[in-house]
Amino acid sequence: MDTFLTKLKLLVTDTTLRNRILFVLGALALFRVLAAIPIPGVNVAQLEQFFANNQFLGLLNIFSGGGLSNLSIVLLGVGPYITASIIMQLLTIMIPKLKALYQEEGEAGRKRFAQYSRLLTLPMALLQGFGFLVLFERQGLVDSLGTFNFVVNLGIITAGSLLLMWIGELISEFGIGNGVSLLIFAGIVASFPQTISRLVFSFDVSQVPLYLGFLVVGLIIIGGVVTMTEAERPVPVTYAKRVRGMRVYGGTATYLPLRVNQAGVIPIIFALSILLFPQMIFNFLAGLNIPAINAIATTVLAGLQNSLVYGLIYFILVFLFTYFYTAVTFDPDTIANNLQKSGAFIPGVRPGPSTSQYLGNVLTRITLVGALFLGFIAVLPIVMQSITGIQALALGGTALLIVVSVVLDLVRRIDAQISIREY
Repeated sequence: MDTFLTKLKLLVTDTTLRNRILFVLGALALFRVLAAIPIPGVNVAQLEQFFANNQFLGLLNIFSGGGLSNLSIVLLGVGPYITASIIMQLLTIMIPKLKALYQEEGEAGRKRFAQYSRLLTLPMALLQGFGFLVLFERQGLVDSLGTFNFVVNLGIITAGSLLLMWIGELISEFGIGNGVSLLIFAGIVASFPQTISRLVFSFDVSQVPLYLGFLVVGLIIIGGVVTMTEAERPVPVTYAKRVRGMRVYGGTATYLPLRVNQAGVIPIIFALSILLFPQMIFNFLAGLNIPAINAIATTVLAGLQNSLVYGLIYFILVFLFTYFYTAVTFDPDTIANNLQKSGAFIPGVRPGPSTSQYLGNVLTRITLVGALFLGFIAVLPIVMQSITGIQALALGGTALLIVVSVVLDLVRRIDAQISIREY
């Protein structure tokens, strides 16, 4: 308790930390103001009814930070930026030069890589914005738009998405935590009061067992995410003794911590983005007057609306993206080379390629546990929804998973900043 109070006091009294936190709060407040400004011609009554019966848009609303539910000027949220980042990460597998730029050229290379992601965000925002406006116009959620008004609205929501991307990057640079994750987190948290009030007003005594079941699932998700996020596999490392002059250096033993869930919440965000983007395209194609395309799009959408099919695809994507993102962010060859250059080795393992292979094998095994658990936790609310018929469970489970992971990452980063100040 004393340690907590000491850190809290340092958090308040340290000027740099306080300014960083205030910057994050100010940026999030600006985001919530933008999310409350609707685009022209919104049919509010039709909008509320449409969102109440559409799980697809409910999930998209998570990524827009709540901006989609009232068709705000930031209704696209950070979705285009996330999609662009996924495409760039996938391209690192196919283009060796891009992989070298991201992993081997240091900070300058990562800045150029991030710049490419930003440039790709623009066409992604235009494409998604066009699809949404056409969909909403056909559903009667916005008034019939002429060519000029359509182009103006498309420009507004594209600019809103780029503005959110910029705000997110400012939070990452001048605040604390990952800016994009915090924007998603803020939108989810902002929707909690409305969700709770809806549950209170629609309370039914006969549904108490279901409410208790949802509470148990929520606690399981929170406990599981905390456990798997903090779990790590220590790999022992020994530094060889070196004699310089009359002194002996090295000979110390430490360990290399390999996290069981190295990728954090990123696989969930990536999987949802991959799932939602095709649905948006097929929703658009289903409204065309071309019979063949209309039939194909309707069949695909019907398949994705099946809970079993949707849950299976969701699980597979989370599993694969956990491995993919871990492979992108953790390179055993680089770690092995750094250990060898610093005169360190893993007991019983030869330096160089053998160390790299050993680290790769350990990471593969522990990532298997993390990927299976993350996939199971992700689809658990969907399974409960198919059993109970309550749509809010699937949305609430995904939102809760993201919130817990973002809070853990934020607490860890704040603790690291405090530890630096203490030393």
